[in-house]
Amino acid sequence: MRVVVVGAKGRMGRETVRAVLNDPELELVGCVDRTLNDVAVSAVLGHESNGVKFSNDLVKTLIDTNADVMVDFTTPATMKANIDKAIELGVRPVVGTTGMTPEEIANWDQACKDRGIGGLIAPNFAIGAILMMRFAQQASRYLPHVEIIEMHHDQKLDAPSGTAIKTLELIAQERQAVQQGHPNEHETIPGSRGGEFDGMRVHSVRLPGYVAHQQVIFGGLGQTLTIRHDSINRESFMPGVVMSCKQVMKYEGLVYGLENLLD
Repeated sequence: MRVVVVGAKGRMGRETVRAVLNDPELELVGCVDRTLNDVAVSAVLGHESNGVKFSNDLVKTLIDTNADVMVDFTTPATMKANIDKAIELGVRPVVGTTGMTPEEIANWDQACKDRGIGGLIAPNFAIGAILMMRFAQQASRYLPHVEIIEMHHDQKLDAPSGTAIKTLELIAQERQAVQQGHPNEHETIPGSRGGEFDGMRVHSVRLPGYVAHQQVIFGGLGQTLTIRHDSINRESFMPGVVMSCKQVMKYEGLVYGLENLLD
């Protein structure tokens, strides 16, 4: 499978480049970044290009390399146009950037089906994070009072994280909305109680030193339950990225969430 990595100079992009290079079933054929050229090859690969095409032109790279899969770790503003271009060219998008609407996801799903290709948008590629979301969904059947605290590095652009939103959506499938906290509570400092989603509260922390972390806290009579996942480094996302590159070759339509690829 011929893979092009977009956002290759970024922290997630570089990790993805290494993961693709190290997998015998994948072939890295192109790296795209806004400021990427042959001079920057060593900054991404750590050695000479060995036939990998480096460019700041996504469309030209996808065409020239005859790519099967485009892995995108860019920004919300850039990612949407990249997905459109990839699908138009029949290249399967595997996207880790978040910040799209349900309507956009539905439109891309139909576009993929029209082209007869698969695609994936994953709020989180860490297998442990997917298990955290599944366990939280199950727990909400019995402990419906829940709040989420998600913690990321201070360069993350969107809040709450895509993982937090996906967790809230999964929980909402299992429980009825309930009133949490005192009905007459008052925020002395606006925003202190966090964002609200179907009666649940979500809090976003952005600090240097974090990578990606989330805890889902359930409260019941005389007890609490906390389900927590921590990505210590970006390598934790790579097994999910590699698996996704292979799986999108097997189906048609756009899948939202890595959990849909698991048994």
